[in-house]
Amino acid sequence: MYNPTEQFADLNKSNVERATRLAAIALENTQKLVNLNLATARDAWAQSVESVQAVSTVKDVQDLFALRTKLAESGVQHALAYSRNLYDLASQAQADYAAASEEVWSNYTKSMATWVEKATQSAPAGSDVAVNAFKSTVAATTAAFDQFQKATKQVVNLADASVRAAAAPAKGRKAA
Repeated sequence: MYNPTEQFADLNKSNVERATRLAAIALENTQKLVNLNLATARDAWAQSVESVQAVSTVKDVQDLFALRTKLAESGVQHALAYSRNLYDLASQAQADYAAASEEVWSNYTKSMATWVEKATQSAPAGSDVAVNAFKSTVAATTAAFDQFQKATKQVVNLADASVRAAAAPAKGRKAA
């Protein structure tokens, strides 16, 4: 027998589980960002100390210009590394959220199909046309959202590939 109260309680339970999972993902990614920023601050402090020590050993103008060039290159390399790490963290966070949303959508479509089936079994006699129209609407909506989700995933993958391709020359210059 169809019991809407039980189904509502199950829905609330699954929503709490989903919210807890999203909160855990957010906290985990926040911790990664804080760790990255602390490591970057620590590296920046160490680099500053080294720079001050290097400046104190300068003997002439040529040494000063060479040191300035070296410090500028080092600064750019550190900024690029930070940007790359930040992008990687953001990409991983996006992937975590995407996986969670795909799981939620999958569970939703399964529970919706179950609900529609139970509701149609409890439908009054003679409501076949309305029930079939409702089933068709749910199926069309599910298919449309699936297509939207696939298209979004392709766009994200293309953007990620473009960013990584643009970053590749910077890595090559660093190694050179």
